[in-house]
Amino acid sequence: MKDPIVEEVRKQRMKHTLKFKGDISAICEDLQKIQRMSGHEIIRLTPRKKEPTARTRKFA
Repeated sequence: MKDPIVEEVRKQRMKHTLKFKGDISAICEDLQKIQRMSGHEIIRLTPRKKEPTARTRKFA
């Protein structure tokens, strides 16, 4: 089953990738620029500490 929304996202992502010839640094820089220009608040959350699970406690 093909989802038209997923197909459109993939198409646009490929166009963006080709625009920067696959240079991941340039792609990320451009996406960050677009994000800053959007006017939306950028929220950065601190990473959560992993709670030990029963499995990890068993071997600790």
